[in-house]
Amino acid sequence: MQILHALSFLLDYPTAGVIEANRDLQKIISESALPGEDKNALSDFLMQRCSGDLMEWQAEYDSLFERGRALSLLLFEHVHGESRDRGQAMVNLLKQYREAGLEIGVRELPDYIPLYLEFLATQGDENAELGLQEVAHILALLAARLEQRDSNYASIFRALLAMSGVSIDLEDVREQIINEQRDDTKEALDKVWEEEMVTFGPDATADGCASAVNKPSEGQRKDQLVPISWADFKDVGQGDVQRGNES
Repeated sequence: MQILHALSFLLDYPTAGVIEANRDLQKIISESALPGEDKNALSDFLMQRCSGDLMEWQAEYDSLFERGRALSLLLFEHVHGESRDRGQAMVNLLKQYREAGLEIGVRELPDYIPLYLEFLATQGDENAELGLQEVAHILALLAARLEQRDSNYASIFRALLAMSGVSIDLEDVREQIINEQRDDTKEALDKVWEEEMVTFGPDATADGCASAVNKPSEGQRKDQLVPISWADFKDVGQGDVQRGNES
């Protein structure tokens, strides 16, 4: 599914390669089965980003997705936080990737959204839709939070939500987060730094993720349905809001 490859590319760390591929990406968007509103929003996103300064784009990307947890591109961050359950969930997801014939680099975290989209893009349209349905509530939450910050990255998550076929009232999600305290301010980041203990050794978890998505090879199986083990996402948004309000 080309549109999933394209959206994965656009959600990964911005490089000159995105600007060079601008015309091809616009073509994929225009030929996709997305609703016209989502096509126009994605086309505008690409036009605006590729006509601006790359270093400014990269700096904005870092400030959005690398500071705080509210906009983390790691799926399990929104489900398990820093609990031990997150580590086991990633092991399980990695196992499921491998059972589908996919191998990822040692520096990749399996719940990194661009990587997850690359995986779904190799599994056929029906399986890709099912995979998006399993994370639809996280996609809606990220879309609403990005809208709140006036970021056009929200268009990517709205498009993914449309592709999932799941009917989620975004207005309801917006209401849930309206009083949510931001976790990317200097004060919030300082508080996290003070509260979190630094661990070393084999049990230490890596911060962040690699900036390049590993592309599955053409020889990897595309016809196997691999159900992903997720938590029940019905309460994910509300749980995040409650955590934000507690700080």
